[in-house]
Amino acid sequence: MAASTTSAPPPLASGSALRARRIDPLQRRDGLTKVQLRAVIAAIAAIHVGGGWGVMQIPAVREAVVEAVPIFVNFVPAPEPPKPELPPPPPPPPKPVMRTPPPPPAIMAAAPTPSPAPPAFVVEPPPAVPVPAPEPAPVPPPPPPAPPAAPTAISSQDIQVLFQVQPEYPPVSRRLRETGTTRLLLTIDEHGALTSVQVQRSSGFSRLDSSAVAALKKWRFKPYVLNGRPIAVTAPIPIEFTLND
Repeated sequence: MAASTTSAPPPLASGSALRARRIDPLQRRDGLTKVQLRAVIAAIAAIHVGGGWGVMQIPAVREAVVEAVPIFVNFVPAPEPPKPELPPPPPPPPKPVMRTPPPPPAIMAAAPTPSPAPPAFVVEPPPAVPVPAPEPAPVPPPPPPAPPAAPTAISSQDIQVLFQVQPEYPPVSRRLRETGTTRLLLTIDEHGALTSVQVQRSSGFSRLDSSAVAALKKWRFKPYVLNGRPIAVTAPIPIEFTLND
């Protein structure tokens, strides 16, 4: 049988070797010191902050974040209404003052005064009655104006015509063969104006008479002078209507 061989444990290292293998407390297993670890953590935080700021520059993300932010509302209690001021209490009523009435004045009887003698009655004479002044005599009214003198009758040859219009022969009278002479009586004032035209003798046909009167109303005359002054006159004028054919 083969003999079992037992490996001997390795020899223990000396104390100086154990001290050399101790880990530095400022150095971690990953080989970073405490200062380096802090620098790495700060860099990671800066990267996260920069990434978050870049994402917030997107409008859609910024609006979503704003909508997601909770809104805090603080309820402020309403102020208490002012207390109504109570009116001051009414003043107490004044106490009545009892006044003592004054004593009545003493009545002194005076001696009677003798009444004066009545005046003597004097009869006055009656006042004089005023005599009314005589009324003035009424002024007689002025006499009425004298009526104008009647126009002086003259013949047709004494009339001086300044303007005349020939009478128009009525068409009906011409068709019916009406003829005749209309005698008109004219009245002319002192200024030569025609004041009236009257049919003194008819022609027998009213249409012929009316045409003669209408024509004579358009005539103008010269004033008739007698003894150096113009006067009103009347004169007959014959108007003849005849048919030549």
